[in-house]
Amino acid sequence: MKPSKPSRPIALAALATAAALAFAPSVQAQETTLRLVSAFPENGNYVQHITPWMQKFNAEGKGLLQINFIGGPKAIPTFEVGNAVKTGVVDMALSAGAFYTSLIPEADALKLAQISAVEQRKNGAYELINEIWNKKANMQYLTRVTDYTPFHLYINKKIDKPDLTGIKIRVTPIYRDFFQALNANVVTTAPGEVYTALERGVVDGYGWPIHGIFDLNWQEKTKYRVDPGFYNAEVTLVMNLDAYKKLSDKQREFLQRQVLALEARNEEWKKINEAEAKRQAAAGIQTIEFTGDVAKQYVDKAYEVGWAAVIKASPEYGPKLKQVLSR
Repeated sequence: MKPSKPSRPIALAALATAAALAFAPSVQAQETTLRLVSAFPENGNYVQHITPWMQKFNAEGKGLLQINFIGGPKAIPTFEVGNAVKTGVVDMALSAGAFYTSLIPEADALKLAQISAVEQRKNGAYELINEIWNKKANMQYLTRVTDYTPFHLYINKKIDKPDLTGIKIRVTPIYRDFFQALNANVVTTAPGEVYTALERGVVDGYGWPIHGIFDLNWQEKTKYRVDPGFYNAEVTLVMNLDAYKKLSDKQREFLQRQVLALEARNEEWKKINEAEAKRQAAAGIQTIEFTGDVAKQYVDKAYEVGWAAVIKASPEYGPKLKQVLSR
């Protein structure tokens, strides 16, 4: 007889116990191990991007600080990762603010950043973010792992202006308000259902970053990409605040040094995304390009709608975040 699988509460409790034991430093080695989970699949762009960093982290942190990568959504479902960090089930997570807006409504503002992570670190944005994240979710915001990565509208009906009247677009909360403002009929489905939805005409298009559609084979059912892009795809490393505070000064200094090294790699996304656009063209995806005033109105509308939603959800912090994240 096969052993039965543990229930979710029991499994999470076991993870919490293991996390506590893993975090306890060895008396002899004074080494702490941090358990890291990803809200994204292990074979996706984002985990692959940080894998060399985790290897370097562990090589240089022997005897001091280690990362134990416990996996992606199969370990903890994507939309439960935020709470797992908050409660200390895991110590760190690779996630996106859009996945834990139920804990921190202000996290929706991260997609609206028009300045780089490096600039955000200099202008006080990180301090403001951590004020909010510490207070609302017992989280320490460590760094932004992606940058310079716009979202795009991918569509199978040719359009010549930003009007989606009568067009069915698959959405996530990231751009639902924006596409609705363009008169789209919005449809919510899991990523794994989008290919079939496109194939059957259930949807006419979708929103997605410039990269990643080949991971899901969506290029096979996509005719056009609309330029320019809008917003900035946001993937970040966050940490349980209690676990962060338990680190020694030396461990925290090491962690910060490694985080800055990872952040410095964000320039790589420019080349990755340029290559991805060429790959899409080679796969037969044509570009619909808005130019001049039309392009400006399209992008301005995206940010107008985005910030209105953030400020409505957080009258206290929304305007402050807009000030430090906008160009």
